[in-house]
Amino acid sequence: MDIRKKEVYRYLGYHHIEPSAEIDARIDDSLKKLAEVCQPRSTHAIFPLQLHDGVVEAAGMVIHSSGLAKNLRGCEKLCFMAATIGIGPDRLVARAQLTSLLDAAVLQAAGAAMTEAWCDEVNEGIRLEAAAEGLYCRPRFSPGYGDFPLSFQTSFLTLLNMPSTIGVHLTDSLLMVPSKSVTAVIGLSRTPVPCVLEGCEACSRTDCPYRR
Repeated sequence: MDIRKKEVYRYLGYHHIEPSAEIDARIDDSLKKLAEVCQPRSTHAIFPLQLHDGVVEAAGMVIHSSGLAKNLRGCEKLCFMAATIGIGPDRLVARAQLTSLLDAAVLQAAGAAMTEAWCDEVNEGIRLEAAAEGLYCRPRFSPGYGDFPLSFQTSFLTLLNMPSTIGVHLTDSLLMVPSKSVTAVIGLSRTPVPCVLEGCEACSRTDCPYRR
């Protein structure tokens, strides 16, 4: 995985400044520890797509989301994906919280960056699969982005059989376990777009502290 340290800095809250040498060393150590315990897994499925008046219909789902509909304008298919780096990172963070909150924070940030890097790899595989059909990918768009309701996590869980395929479950509050997991949809169209990976460009929330 191509894990960019600048992404770790961003998750730690460093904006336009470099972290100290001590923090940088802790990041390197965290990435090494995470690499030893992570178990990347993913699953995806592609379905025909219908769009009308801010409503997205695919795989038996009816999603009322103007933000998602805008992202998918011109698309003819919709890919549902889920990815995780496993329960190992969660266990590392839980252990670190008992001894060093700083180490726990760095592990959380490094784990988030690792998850994004894995999603980018999965996204690239989907891009190549789509290209074989003459289709192009739109940016990932996840439940919880903008007005795409988080409640659709349950639909992803069932559609992709996530407990069996990648070992991901949902809590009653719709949080994924392992926590370093992502669900997203990717529109497939006949027209290329400049960006196919970074989700922030597709999200209407401008006050997010982690926005790129």
